[in-house]
Amino acid sequence: MFSPITNDVKTLSSEKDPMGLAIRDFFCKKKLHPLMVHSSLFEDDEMPISHLFRTFDQCSTIEKTAIKESKGRVLDVGAGAGSHSLALQAKGCEVKSIDMSQISVDIMKERGIKDAECINFYDPQLHGPFDTILLLMNGAGIIGKIDNISGFLQRLKLLLAPDGQILMDSSDLRYLYEEEDGSFLIDINAKYYGEIDYQMSYGDIYGPSFDWLYIDFDTLNYYCKQAGFLVESIADDGEYAYLARITSQQR
Repeated sequence: MFSPITNDVKTLSSEKDPMGLAIRDFFCKKKLHPLMVHSSLFEDDEMPISHLFRTFDQCSTIEKTAIKESKGRVLDVGAGAGSHSLALQAKGCEVKSIDMSQISVDIMKERGIKDAECINFYDPQLHGPFDTILLLMNGAGIIGKIDNISGFLQRLKLLLAPDGQILMDSSDLRYLYEEEDGSFLIDINAKYYGEIDYQMSYGDIYGPSFDWLYIDFDTLNYYCKQAGFLVESIADDGEYAYLARITSQQR
């Protein structure tokens, strides 16, 4: 789900958890405020809170493919309100759902998630092995910046079973730089074009600013090969979003 995860062991306090508060209010049928997404690169955008509670049938093709391809013991990273976890439980998977928001974790448990924990993905107290590690709703976003990708992939290695798989989606933002003639004007000397800054708000509650990464498939493939992983694209939305399956070369 769309929630910032950093490479320290911190989680979100309720005073700085706009998404968690929105999830709780929606679940408890309380008065809702707009859940807003802010960025220095884009105009403010409202995220429909109901989107975080969608059923399997309401999921995108990429999400449905990831859920269908998940197997064994699954780690659902940034699980939010637990929509993907509930679908995985329904198909018989053993699921561990993690999120940095204690509020979200509490709601997941109330919704029937059997194993939900408020913990950072990088926290050494989080142990594997997992047969499937699931990162959806631009799951690659938690990498934050390209410079963090090597550490992210090494963390995955520690959590992944020898024959396991990582299912992660992302998008190529090059369309933002498309010219009228169909070419792309990207400054190769600037930071990687998929690095975005975000902040979320809900009413007068503002969360911390965080880095979020959209990574094109070729760049992901390059770094995965360096880390000893194989990667393939197993689904896409027909435009710029794709679902990657990442596995060990030693399989």
